[in-house]
Amino acid sequence: MKQYIEESAFFLRERGFETPEIGIILGTGLGQLLDHVEVIAEMSYNHIPYFPTATVEFHKGKLIYGTLAGKKVIIMNGRFHVYEGYTFQDVSYPVRVMHELGIKKLLVSNAAGAINLDYKKSEIMLINDHINLQGGSPLAFKGVSKLGHRFTDMSAPYDNEMSNIIKASAKENNITLHEGVYASVVGPQLETRAEYRYMKIIGADAVGMSTVPEVIVANHLDLPVVAVSVLTDECDPENLEPVNIESIMAAAAKAQPAMIQLFTDLIERA
Repeated sequence: MKQYIEESAFFLRERGFETPEIGIILGTGLGQLLDHVEVIAEMSYNHIPYFPTATVEFHKGKLIYGTLAGKKVIIMNGRFHVYEGYTFQDVSYPVRVMHELGIKKLLVSNAAGAINLDYKKSEIMLINDHINLQGGSPLAFKGVSKLGHRFTDMSAPYDNEMSNIIKASAKENNITLHEGVYASVVGPQLETRAEYRYMKIIGADAVGMSTVPEVIVANHLDLPVVAVSVLTDECDPENLEPVNIESIMAAAAKAQPAMIQLFTDLIERA
């Protein structure tokens, strides 16, 4: 894998992806951040050696390099999921490539359902811990120790300094910001009533189908990472209504200005 990572990074450097400071992974329906980026270069995933290809129609599948809030950033507009048939190594591979390109910090966003019923649709939750319910690890492969410590510590997976900047920005801008635990499942089916009850019992505040593999790899690389969930539905097992992608996208769109403000402030101050 090390050779693949180096070749992917070399390909991108040759095409203008030089000296990025911050990596960003955009979740479902959160692409409006790109409107604030001065784009220098971009590349479709299917043109990058050894990159997976996004198969979900609302994930665009492009790597963007440019300037945002005075910093050089590299942005994944569209991410990969285990439910698309990819391995955990595939899903997290772009994090390794961005690290090879030189990023010093990683910002992650996702769309998630609110398990904590005090949290409402279109609000934002800062992730302070997570529960991996995906049944695997991006570090469980032969030769992983050549890329970092096999037994990666996960006692504090989310960077405290960046989290505090986000909390300060939310207070300054009167943005409702929750803080809690994100549970990551495989999907793509949504959860049953019993599964929502179970996740509440084990301490989850929100549930989604991404993020945790990328965060594990960031910690494997000693790369500071912060993550936020845009809450797109309320998962009340006693009053559960069918959820469709259109309503999830609409809820995400409503929350985007707040998320953009938080990320922009973080990038400026980090």
